[in-house]
Amino acid sequence: MTNAIELQNYVAGRWTRGDDGGQPAVSAVTGRPVSTAGAAGVDYAAMLMHARGVGGPALRALSFPERAKRVKGLGLELLRRKEELYALSAHTGATRRDGWIDIEGGAGTLLSLASKAKRELPDGTTILEGSLERLSKSGAFVGQHVYTSKHGVALHINAFNFPVWGMMEKLATALLAGMPVITKPAPQSAYVAEAAFRILVESELLPEGAIQLLVGLPGDLMADLTSQDLVSFTGSAATAAALKSHPNVVAKSIRFVAEQDSINASVLGPDATPDQPEYELFIDEVVREMTTKAGQKCTAIRRILVPEALLDTVESSLSAKLAAVTVGDPAAEGVRMGSLVSAAQRERTIASVQELMAETRFAYGDLALVDPAGAGARPDAFLAPILLRCDAPGEADGVHRTEAFGPVATLMPYASPADAVTLCNRADGALVVSLFTHDPALAREFTLGVAPFHGRVLVSDRHCARESTGHGSPLPVLTHGGPGRAGGGEELGGIRGVLHYMQRTAIQGSPQMLTQITGRWQAGAVAEDHPVHPFRLRYDELEIGHTFRSKERTISLEDIEHFAAFTGDKFYAHTDEEAAAANPFFPGRVAHGYLILSFAAGLFVDPEPGPVLANYGLERLRFLAPVSPGDAIQVRLTVEGKKPRKSEYGEVTWDVEVTRQDGDVVATYALLTMNAT
Repeated sequence: MTNAIELQNYVAGRWTRGDDGGQPAVSAVTGRPVSTAGAAGVDYAAMLMHARGVGGPALRALSFPERAKRVKGLGLELLRRKEELYALSAHTGATRRDGWIDIEGGAGTLLSLASKAKRELPDGTTILEGSLERLSKSGAFVGQHVYTSKHGVALHINAFNFPVWGMMEKLATALLAGMPVITKPAPQSAYVAEAAFRILVESELLPEGAIQLLVGLPGDLMADLTSQDLVSFTGSAATAAALKSHPNVVAKSIRFVAEQDSINASVLGPDATPDQPEYELFIDEVVREMTTKAGQKCTAIRRILVPEALLDTVESSLSAKLAAVTVGDPAAEGVRMGSLVSAAQRERTIASVQELMAETRFAYGDLALVDPAGAGARPDAFLAPILLRCDAPGEADGVHRTEAFGPVATLMPYASPADAVTLCNRADGALVVSLFTHDPALAREFTLGVAPFHGRVLVSDRHCARESTGHGSPLPVLTHGGPGRAGGGEELGGIRGVLHYMQRTAIQGSPQMLTQITGRWQAGAVAEDHPVHPFRLRYDELEIGHTFRSKERTISLEDIEHFAAFTGDKFYAHTDEEAAAANPFFPGRVAHGYLILSFAAGLFVDPEPGPVLANYGLERLRFLAPVSPGDAIQVRLTVEGKKPRKSEYGEVTWDVEVTRQDGDVVATYALLTMNAT
């Protein structure tokens, strides 16, 4: 690259350059200029106004399936143009594998969350949490927790190490929640983030104002945020503390999500001796975590805990593996680890190592300049892997507090599983801890001991290792975050991540009012019988609240005995009058619960071919009262909710209530069907 790219901000639907010439960024590999980025002269108030006034209403007007479709499209577009991003990613010192985690991992996160949203979120713009809460004796006064989109903007401040994935994992959840975004990448790798952002804009999949970009310093953008806005930050604990304590953030209780420093640990179980598969799995994982992205990962292993008796053995195994790692230009053949993102980052990492040396010694590597492999590579930002050793971690403090954000980890012994738990928790909150063991009892003891101090726990053994994504890989469907020092925030986590950008409100009223407000039929609301059997109506023709009431069917003793003989379910409550009568739940012999379900289906199913394509399953099934021989049952079937699946069909949720002739409710459940559109 001969000419530096002049990065641009994307403000109110237009690309614009900063007035200040911008901050320069150089290639971590060659030292040559890559880009400049500035934001001086950008109208921050206009950005906020555009997001709140244009982007927000447009996103909120889309249903969850419509938002999911657009987020999926963004992921596919990133994959289609991924080679453009790989070419730039190499300048950050990332190998092809490092870039894969960032670029294709970012695209995959969009696809994963879009798929989950399509499956799990309703065909609307609100999310109901939990079941209806009955607030009065008769059920005429009820409550429901509802999530709605906040009427603000999400300010995303991202770290340098994952310019694509870090941006996408935040964007995905915010866009699905219906919240517009202003994203601020870190200057060291902003050229990769800006290129990825351009792909999103050029896809034309998002409404105007949904996303904006600041590549330069953002000024005091925090001063103009409101209580409807949200800040999501990834970076150092010091910066997070400064932003979180901004007077405007404090005064307006602005929601602040932080993912920050983390001294993560990996533990070798006492059963994982060198003759066991878990030992080699552990060694490989530690080396992989130390060298992937040159150790510049918030989830990387910083502390290596092993049984006292295996300390020297593990040191020897790790040193041998680290010695085989070739460091150099990511584009050069045979290179396994590239550089740090900049010479400045190398100096910061070295300074942290020097702090750690007060309690440790070198087990492998040193602070000498590296002669990187590959023509044209300069040593300024390169650092070979460093394994430190601390023989008395219980008496040390720095090894549990100081993070060397590079290819650096500290090996230390533990005396017992309880000691390992104590040492892991000394970090006062971390993103992830891993345990390599084949002992289920140890896994339980360890996991329960460390869980309150960690956002994620990986237990790896011979059975899951081949398919495991490893210690350092956050997954879209699982929470990414951690307590205490790690920031106390949660990102990703599937739909949980979407809910961070929404407001939970308790709505109270009658079942009929809540049905109208939420768009989902609530038990106790008016259920008017419809002259047309609902199974004769197509998906698009069915309305919420459409109800069918069946005829009655009397259940005889012969029915019960036949069902017992036919199915083999001869539980005494159905076959032995004396034993059944002695049961506190039954007056005597009673019908099988599944007989009731089967007869209920016979009462409401329309047998002729029609729009109902398949029975998809049951949810929330409860048997509430017994049915004795001679009792008659009746079914009420009501359309509770609808969710589109594909253009040819959609999912319908039916509220089913089975009653006896005396009006008592016998069974309730939700029936799911797939109906043609």
